[in-house]
Amino acid sequence: MIEIIPAIDIIEGKCVRLSKGDYDSKKVYNESPVEVAKEFEANGIRRLHVVDLDGAKSHHIVNYHILEKIATQTSLIIDFGGGIKSDEDLNIAFNSGAQMITGGSIAVKEPELFSEWISKYGSDKIILGADVKDKKIAVSGWKEGTDVELMPFLDQYIKKGIKKVICTDIECDGMLQGPSTDLYKEILEEYPSLYLIASGGVSCIDDIIKLEEAKVPAVIFGKALYEGKIQLKDLKIFI
Repeated sequence: MIEIIPAIDIIEGKCVRLSKGDYDSKKVYNESPVEVAKEFEANGIRRLHVVDLDGAKSHHIVNYHILEKIATQTSLIIDFGGGIKSDEDLNIAFNSGAQMITGGSIAVKEPELFSEWISKYGSDKIILGADVKDKKIAVSGWKEGTDVELMPFLDQYIKKGIKKVICTDIECDGMLQGPSTDLYKEILEEYPSLYLIASGGVSCIDDIIKLEEAKVPAVIFGKALYEGKIQLKDLKIFI
């Protein structure tokens, strides 16, 4: 059964969504991310993906107080990303209640430090974020493209012990036009034991079913929920 992971993206303490990572496309869906998380939990959700978009933009963790509130007021298993660029940021995230952190930009820009985190905390706590555009990694809240190719990037960190990867196709994210299922199939053909978490583009329950049929272990989505394209009650078939 595919693991269902709703996303809460935070700007200025509010629950928002972007389209293709464009901050100018910001839409506020709820003033209280904590209330959103509580609603998820009340509907049987057990896992949550929280992204500090202010942190991603400013290169250091910003909205940790929201993380702390969600962690103390729910029993959700939280993975947290956005702006984790140093040991201090990492400690703040874990101390604020994250059970896992996702590192994307840091894995590109400071591979030695990210590799140290994998060794120190283990693959259960450190998730690799692979945000891609045309199969090349993008960083800094998707504001910077790189020449880093996706598959060698994954290979590098799988060899260092990474077992969980969140892969987001930027062109799909927030567009409600379906996920990059073919890309995920390609990754899983190369790395069948990888705990691949699909992210971006989910528009309806059928999209999730297709990912499950493609043997994708988990999926992150947000906008489809906030726009009412997917109802929380509809997710019970996966829970």
